[in-house]
Amino acid sequence: MNRAQQTLPIVGNDGMASLVAPWCELFRQQQPQIKFNCTLEGSSTAIMALAADASWLAPMSRAPWPHELAAFSALKGYLPTAVHVGYTGHGPRPGAKSPPAIYVHRENPLAGVTMSQLAAIFSVAAPAGDITHWQQLNADGKWQARRIHLYGLRDNGKYATAFRHAHLASRHYPGHYEALADRQAVIEAVAQDPFGIAALGWCNAALFSTEVRMLALASDAQPAQFYSPQLSDVAQGNYPLSSYVSLYIDLAPGAKLDALRKAWLLSALSSDGQAVVAAQTHSAEGYVPLEKRALDAQREAVTRL
Repeated sequence: MNRAQQTLPIVGNDGMASLVAPWCELFRQQQPQIKFNCTLEGSSTAIMALAADASWLAPMSRAPWPHELAAFSALKGYLPTAVHVGYTGHGPRPGAKSPPAIYVHRENPLAGVTMSQLAAIFSVAAPAGDITHWQQLNADGKWQARRIHLYGLRDNGKYATAFRHAHLASRHYPGHYEALADRQAVIEAVAQDPFGIAALGWCNAALFSTEVRMLALASDAQPAQFYSPQLSDVAQGNYPLSSYVSLYIDLAPGAKLDALRKAWLLSALSSDGQAVVAAQTHSAEGYVPLEKRALDAQREAVTRL
């Protein structure tokens, strides 16, 4: 390809147009001979386009689903490489979706759970034993003698499957996990069941009910420090279920990243590139820049590629 007249395709998430377009313009300030053809129609297009060599890099506002990674691996023999450039969303906010969260009835007395407890609630054969009753979490009152009722989406290769692989050590959901058709059905089930708990991806729960609340979460390293998807917790990289804004690239094991893509990625990770993310923090998408430690780690990782 003639370096002086390159047009590079970028295929991926539609909501990230507000990031990708400014990043392309920022890059063109240093490389004016480069043009970009952006086809941003959804995260579901990103990995498949990358696998088909139809995208120079692939923007995504969620982690790839397991079946997307399997399809890429089947074609390439390895997995795509992710570069994180921000966090996806914060909330709850009026009129906007919140990041992945755990929902309980608003009367539920728990302050929060650790990620190990969460895994023991939502999966079978947890190393320290399964959690099936509210009293195992020291819930008092009418919860003390009751079983935990689990709700969520179908384990069909999308969010519920990705959640299982990312946070449940790929263990299966228990038999009493009730898989429902959509987010509204899940929220309404918890709203009607004081003993219910649900795991959901991006959702504006207030559209469906005000009878639920998000349950705060703690890492196992700091079990007494609970965090929610509110902006301050997401911005510090503390919320355990935060999803990344990522740029995926096709890079074979042992291969070196070409100078042009490396420069584009480092531009997105620069102060100016992160300012693009910050400008969208209070938009409908609610993107949040990486906190310093995560940002430094991503810059170093890209430099080594």
